[in-house]
Amino acid sequence: MSDQTYHGSCFCGKVTFTVKGTPAGMGYCHCTSCRTWSAAPVNAFTLWDPASLTITSGEEHIATYCKTPQSHRKYCTSCGGHLMTDHPEMGLVDIYAAMLPDLEFQPALHVHYAETVLRMPDGLPKFNDMPSEAGGSGEELPE
Repeated sequence: MSDQTYHGSCFCGKVTFTVKGTPAGMGYCHCTSCRTWSAAPVNAFTLWDPASLTITSGEEHIATYCKTPQSHRKYCTSCGGHLMTDHPEMGLVDIYAAMLPDLEFQPALHVHYAETVLRMPDGLPKFNDMPSEAGGSGEELPE
């Protein structure tokens, strides 16, 4: 595990945090929920052990929205800036890649590619839903 520390904040800067180490995974999510939440055609994710995350300021400004039990989306109540999503069933937290400007984003896969609105022919595996080890079908789709 790396001892590298990365710093992030919400849009207005009232919520700040650090995450230490190496992500458990990085990739792109194309599901409708992530696309709608991020207001973008795709969401770049980085998955971390929740123990590696420390809120350094503004914890009182963090609110949570749970559309499903699998995703507890966190945002700043002051600016509305999105921060991260807890995935309790996976035991991981997704800190959006855009929140960690010093992290070299190295995506390894695409998930929920069946729902994509933006084809990304990049040679990475594209899963219909999720890899089997993450509870999905493991079915891969063509680029």
